[in-house]
Amino acid sequence: MATATTLAAPVWAEVVVLGAAAALALAASAGLARCLERVGARLGLSEAMLGLAAALAANGPEITSAVTAMARHQRQVGAGVVLGSNVFNVAALLGLGAVVAGRIRLHGRVIALSGVVALWVALVALGTSGSLFPAGAGLLLALVAFGPYVVVCGWPRTARRLGVPERASRWLEQAVFEEEAELREAILPGRGDRRDVVLGVGALAVVIGSSILMEGAATGVGHHFGVPDLVIGAVLLAAVTSLPNAVAGVYLARRGRGAAVLSEALNSNNLNVVLGLLVPASIVGVASDGGAVLVAAFALALTALALALAGVRRALRRLDGSMILAGYAAYLAALITFLMVR
Repeated sequence: MATATTLAAPVWAEVVVLGAAAALALAASAGLARCLERVGARLGLSEAMLGLAAALAANGPEITSAVTAMARHQRQVGAGVVLGSNVFNVAALLGLGAVVAGRIRLHGRVIALSGVVALWVALVALGTSGSLFPAGAGLLLALVAFGPYVVVCGWPRTARRLGVPERASRWLEQAVFEEEAELREAILPGRGDRRDVVLGVGALAVVIGSSILMEGAATGVGHHFGVPDLVIGAVLLAAVTSLPNAVAGVYLARRGRGAAVLSEALNSNNLNVVLGLLVPASIVGVASDGGAVLVAAFALALTALALALAGVRRALRRLDGSMILAGYAAYLAALITFLMVR
């Protein structure tokens, strides 16, 4: 009896560490998002750029967990966190959000602009996971679309100044304006000061430290029970680290802020791929096995499904949300089947 207690104690300790670190990371990421929004407002950033900053802060736990796992050469866990989080984000923000709200209204230009960038980045993630090209090349390919998107969000008139045809420039400016119209009401930050900078740095340190602990504890618990690394990353850590995005997405959906929900979901996924997968993979390599390819393929497929459904009626209805959630269930079933037959 004493032996069993001795063996179980470290596992329960890691479970406690996992829960505490997850709660701390999520709380700190929420605080970091608020600080970044206030500092960004002080600097005069556009609402679209504030939305990107908030998405980056909310993604702190999954990005840090992925980078930590890859640095420890646990590449399946690292890739799984990022790609699994992207699948979860689409299901939770757009699927569950539509089911809870009943209907999420969207703007056609926002769907087109954000959707093209998101699909391109998801396609690059799939190609990198399948070793079609090196991670460094994948990073450059992702930035080909995501880089200009960030610039246009921050400075909508840049396209006009660079000589882009008048009609295309007006279209881009209107797309950013439609997205910002809802982000302005969804974010509403006050003007920050030096205190926000100090609090933001502190919150960032807490996010990084707690995410490192969370990744280590989750991996330890998973290994104790024989859970494959891919499941630890693509299901457990992906869902836990994405909870802030899910809660915020459902909240915005219920308030009718469809463009804000779509922006949060797709921008979070873009940032995950660029910062959580491609940047570290360019240094330490990527998990180019069938499992990572499977998760990346579902991330791309579920994104395409959500955008296709949204594009039909410029909205996501409860039935559409149920279809997206069914896609997530299919993802879990496919992952289990893959691991059973491997």
